[in-house]
Amino acid sequence: MTIGYDAKRAFRNNSGLGNYSRMVIGGVSMHGTECVLYTPGVKGRHEQYFDGMERVQVCVPKGLWRLLPDVWRSVWSGVRAKGDGVEVFHGLSHELPYGLGSDVKKVVTMHDLIVRRYPEFFKPADRVIHRLKMSHACRVADVVVAISEQTKHDLVEMMGVPEGKIKVVYQSCDPIFWKEEIRIKKEEIIKKYKLPEKYIICVGTLEERKNQLKVIEAMEQLPKEVGLVIVGRPRGEYGKRVLNCASGRVRVLTNAEFSDFPALYAGAVASVYLSVFEGFGIPVLESMCCDCPVVTSNVSSMPEAGGDAALYASPDDAALVATHLNHLLEDEDFRQQTIEKGRTQRMKFAPEKVTADMIAVYRSLLDD
Repeated sequence: MTIGYDAKRAFRNNSGLGNYSRMVIGGVSMHGTECVLYTPGVKGRHEQYFDGMERVQVCVPKGLWRLLPDVWRSVWSGVRAKGDGVEVFHGLSHELPYGLGSDVKKVVTMHDLIVRRYPEFFKPADRVIHRLKMSHACRVADVVVAISEQTKHDLVEMMGVPEGKIKVVYQSCDPIFWKEEIRIKKEEIIKKYKLPEKYIICVGTLEERKNQLKVIEAMEQLPKEVGLVIVGRPRGEYGKRVLNCASGRVRVLTNAEFSDFPALYAGAVASVYLSVFEGFGIPVLESMCCDCPVVTSNVSSMPEAGGDAALYASPDDAALVATHLNHLLEDEDFRQQTIEKGRTQRMKFAPEKVTADMIAVYRSLLDD
C-alpha cells in the first residue's frame, strides 16, 4: 500500500496541524506502508524529522516548479502522485490538491470548522481561501476524516457533508508526551525557566479563542503563592493584552522549547485549557499524558477529549475554574484520583490506536 500525503505542515508547522501530520505519517510508515510526502519545501525546524524512516520518500518541486511552489502543491503534486503509484492521497489539513483524478482514492482530515463558526477570527481573504479549499476537499474526497464527533456534527450541519462519508478518527498528541523519561525532567525544567514551586499551566496560542484572560481572572481567587505559567506565542491585539498581564505571579513563556512541554506539564499542580471552541483540544490530552489534572471548557469537543477525567466549566465562568483549581490544590487525594482517571482516558487516544484506525480507513477504500 502506497499513501501520498500533503506534507507541507509536517515540515513547516510547529504546533497542532504539524504535530498531527508528523504523528500520522510516522505511525503509518512504521506499519509497512510506503509513504510519499509532497511538500513545497523542507526547510525548517522539522527538516530532519523523517530521516532514517525507510518507507518515507520526500517529493519537492524541481526545475521551474521551484519558482511556483504553492501552485505545485495545489495542482501538480496531485498529477505527480498518480505517476508515483500512490493508491491513496491524504490531505492532512483541510485540503486536497487538484489533478488527482479518479484512479487515486482521496482522504481529507477536517480538524474543525472554526473559519465558518467564528469568521471574525480570520482576515477576509483567509476566510474565502479556507472555505474554497475546504469545500473542494470535502466534495472530491472518498472519505472525510473528522478528528472528533464535534467536527463530524459540524461537517454535516454546516457544510452538508453526507454523514456516511465521514469517519471519526481521533487524533493523538506528539510522541514525546508519551515518554516517561521526558516528563521526569520537571525539576530541571522548573530551574531552567525559573518557575515557582507551585504553578498552574495554560498552553495555547495567545489569541481570543484560547481565552487566557479568563484564566488570569480565575487566578485572583487562588492562594498568592500559586503562580500561573502561560505557554504560547502571541497573536494580534489579544496576545498583546495577555503579555501585558505578565507580572511576578503570571509568567508568559513565548519561546519555550517544545521538547520541554511534557516536563512543564508534569511540574504543574494542574492545567487549564479554557478555549471557547476546538475541533479536539490537544492540550487536554497532553495534560493527561503528563499526569497533570486538567480543568477545561464544557463546550465543543473538550468533553470528548477529557471524558470523566477532566473538570469542566463554562469558558466565561472564572469562579468555577477557581473552585476546581482550589479543590486540586487543597485535596491531594482528589488530585491523585483525577490523575488516575486521566491515565485511563488517555489510552483512547494512544498513538498505536490512532494509527490502526487510520490504516483501516485506507484499507477500506482499497478493498472496495
